[in-house]
Amino acid sequence: MPITPTPKIWFNGELIPWDDAKIHVLTHSLHYGMGVFEGIRAYETDDGPAVFRLTDHMRRFDASARILMMDLPYSVDEMVQAVKDTVRSTGLSSCYIRPIAFYGYGEMGLNTIPCEVDVAIACWPWGAYLGDDALTTGVRMKISSWFRHDHNIMPPAAKTTGNYVNSSLAKVEALKAGYDEAILLNRAGMVAECTGENVFVARNGKLITPPLSAGALEGITQSTVIAIARDLGFEVELGDLSRSDLYVAEEMFVCGTAAEVSSVRSVDDREIPCPGPMTLAIGEEYQRVVRGKVDRYKDWVEHVG
Repeated sequence: MPITPTPKIWFNGELIPWDDAKIHVLTHSLHYGMGVFEGIRAYETDDGPAVFRLTDHMRRFDASARILMMDLPYSVDEMVQAVKDTVRSTGLSSCYIRPIAFYGYGEMGLNTIPCEVDVAIACWPWGAYLGDDALTTGVRMKISSWFRHDHNIMPPAAKTTGNYVNSSLAKVEALKAGYDEAILLNRAGMVAECTGENVFVARNGKLITPPLSAGALEGITQSTVIAIARDLGFEVELGDLSRSDLYVAEEMFVCGTAAEVSSVRSVDDREIPCPGPMTLAIGEEYQRVVRGKVDRYKDWVEHVG
């Protein structure tokens, strides 16, 4: 999806014009993939734009950096405020938000210890990643030939820039084969996640989603969906899923900040009932929650001010 520029980008502590947010060709992370990022959304609410689970996202951002032994020059609270300032500067009522931290220019080689850390935050308008009608019409999935990272190779718990080479390879493979998205298995053959979404499958009337131990990112949208599903009266558990579990699913959906809640209508050309009743109920409630329309979740809606 093309990016629509907005007036300002927050870069190392100040808001600067969009076109001035540039880096050197010898920026360390450009060469070695050592960086962390987040995907966040601000939604229009009755009280103005609000960022959904902003503090939780920035805590994960900080945790990802700690896993990489990257010392961020800003606290979680400072980065939360920086996101709000950036969203406010755009004048947008809703937008996608991309914070990123990376090793900058000045050192080369694999040793990151001497490197300075740069932090940037950009916002722009962006629709649902898998399509605005993905909740109701569903998407076609393919099991990727690429395996998901092992915990002792690349840390899947960290939202690391370099990790997403794995996701990009799987995504392009699926698109070239005529599918909408890919599902990555781990080395044991169990489902890990999609290229940018967590997976939920209904079997025997309950929802199952792979745990972090399977190689899935511990998704903030995933935890949101679990809370919503349980409050709607659905049974949810963390558990391993084989590819066969997907083929015979009673219903299936994926979720992520960019994709929101998106139904799955087939996996490897095996049709799945779509949209399932639990998927539809959860997806519709999610849209109310992120816009501050459900009182019990209002603490997750952080207004820009």
